[in-house]
Amino acid sequence: MNTQLTESLEQKLDRLIAAVSALTPSEPVPTDLSAADCFVWSAEKGVLEPVQRVNRVDMSLIRGIDRVRDLLTENTRRFAEKLPANNTLLWGARGMGKSSLVKAAHAAINNERNDGVSPLKLVEIHREDIDTLPKLMTLLKASDFRFILFCDDLSFDHDDTSYKSLKAALEGGVEGRPDNVLFYATSNRRHLLPRDMIENERSTAINPAEAVEEKVSLSDRFGLWLGFHKCSQDEYLEMVSSYAEHYGLEVAEDELRRDSLEWATTRGSRSGRVAWQYIQDLAGRLGKTLDSSAE
Repeated sequence: MNTQLTESLEQKLDRLIAAVSALTPSEPVPTDLSAADCFVWSAEKGVLEPVQRVNRVDMSLIRGIDRVRDLLTENTRRFAEKLPANNTLLWGARGMGKSSLVKAAHAAINNERNDGVSPLKLVEIHREDIDTLPKLMTLLKASDFRFILFCDDLSFDHDDTSYKSLKAALEGGVEGRPDNVLFYATSNRRHLLPRDMIENERSTAINPAEAVEEKVSLSDRFGLWLGFHKCSQDEYLEMVSSYAEHYGLEVAEDELRRDSLEWATTRGSRSGRVAWQYIQDLAGRLGKTLDSSAE
């Protein structure tokens, strides 16, 4: 009887150990950083997932933002050449090509590199994973590659404290930002955090300016600010024409102008995104296909 009881307890213990072992997370498999030029940071798994087909447009199709295009490309080129470069905040009007420009600049710099030079890597980190940024930087700093960390549509709400992780990672931490890592972010807000008038008018702090300084200090960590503004009608039409020419959409110039302006009017705005959405509609009506890597 005792022998049977002992065996039963041992079997139950073995099953319990097996069940607990199954719940234990496995060690993440190290990422082969030579497998691709672009990756997405999976914070839950603690790994970089390669992206073989990147959703981007060619630099030649990005119109109406020549000055910021040149500034970002030059900053990226200097970083790739191991020269001093700045973390960059691309802010302003929606749909004007902020994220498209980051991806296009990365591709342009890699295309112009000499043989034998390691490619620049682009790593996207999602907004909700910003608090894992120090962990990601620790993973990247041991690599011989150089990395641009990219966060699209970055902003923080009133009660969100994860921005403090970003502040420490960009500048001001004990270790500081690794030499082989640069951070690019896009946002509709110039200061990333909301600045309500109540902070100035009704603050009960001894020094009301301190609340504002805390919020502004985050964007100050970005050495290069690139502003994107709403485009003019002529710039919008230039975007439409360049897309139509690039994809071989045969339509009369007068019809293209009239049709695209009507499209913009129904949308209530003019931007690179609206131009691209019109081109998708036009291509569909003409029975043409578009390269899915464009945006």
